[in-house]
Amino acid sequence: MLENALYGSRKYWIWIFGLLSVMAVGAVCYIWQYNMGLTITGLSRDVSWGFYIAQFTFLVGVAASAVMVVLPYYLHNYKAFAKITILGEFLAISSVTMCVMFIFVDMGQPFRIVNMFLHPSPKSMMLWDTVALNGYLLLNVLISYVTLRAERKSVAPPNWIKPIIILSIPWAVSIHTVTAFLYSGLSGRTFWFTAILAPRFLASAFASGPALLIIVCLILKKITKFDAGREPIQKLAIIAAYAMSLNVFFIALEFFTAFYSANPEHTIHLRYLYFGVGEGTSLVPFMWISTALALVALVLLLVPRLRKSETVLVWACVGVFLSIWIDKGMGMVVGGFVPNPLGKVIEYAPTLPELMISLSIYAFGLLIITVLYKIALSVRGQLKH
Repeated sequence: MLENALYGSRKYWIWIFGLLSVMAVGAVCYIWQYNMGLTITGLSRDVSWGFYIAQFTFLVGVAASAVMVVLPYYLHNYKAFAKITILGEFLAISSVTMCVMFIFVDMGQPFRIVNMFLHPSPKSMMLWDTVALNGYLLLNVLISYVTLRAERKSVAPPNWIKPIIILSIPWAVSIHTVTAFLYSGLSGRTFWFTAILAPRFLASAFASGPALLIIVCLILKKITKFDAGREPIQKLAIIAAYAMSLNVFFIALEFFTAFYSANPEHTIHLRYLYFGVGEGTSLVPFMWISTALALVALVLLLVPRLRKSETVLVWACVGVFLSIWIDKGMGMVVGGFVPNPLGKVIEYAPTLPELMISLSIYAFGLLIITVLYKIALSVRGQLKH
């Protein structure tokens, strides 16, 4: 099946070489970072997690969201998702791969990762997160390969794969739950020290993932013969609408708890993000853009007449995706470090090398998606020639 990725149109190869070019620039920046250390990034003693970990946190949710098509199709025999289940699994493979890469570049000296395996501790959330992520990646690779191979031969998947598919469902929930525990287990960081962080992570994941899958399906409809169909797209839109409603509700709960109790340790982080503290206002415009996008997208998704318009649906999904990317990424990570536990505001901004390394990782993720989707659609004979 891999040979299908080696054949394509001129536009296909231009896209591939474009991604490779971005990856090459990022590789040069990473060599620079490897030699100089994290001093070339915007990270500091006060903000030790930045843009890299923000992307990791967001992408774990995108990976976990594959369960929203796997569960209805395999457990409830919802045939409408037959065409898009493999797309969701491939999206999970790409997302987890990018997650691992973002952790890798954030380590500074990547060989430090080996220490975690040489000296494992059951109390370490990082160890459990590593196990969860790599286990989920292996599960999706195995499931995708077996089911697509069976589809290529026009036969039913073997019976032994069904228990593995069922196992992947709670495993998908676990990868984002453990990621939330990485934050909420740090009692000294009051912004993250909340029991609803894991539910909030899952709600945002089940909104951003289906929104991205809708966008991907509609793009494929334009450039290939693939058509997911109206019913599965609308079902994904409803899932995104409900999940986004929960996400907005959970954020509102955080505001109520912090400001009604008037606890300075809790309110200061939200004030920094949305109103600024002193001269520290760099994230304020981004957080209000995230809020506006969330509310507008939610209205567009909840009103059936608007949601059923393909054009409106695309913009709603873009709004959901960007809103959560801002809030769950830089807002969540940097907002937990600024102000620091002493109340001092030392702001963080990613540097150009940091951004280029991150862009190259996204380019690598897009390359994985491109190759995997090319293989899947070639097997199904749904590529335009």
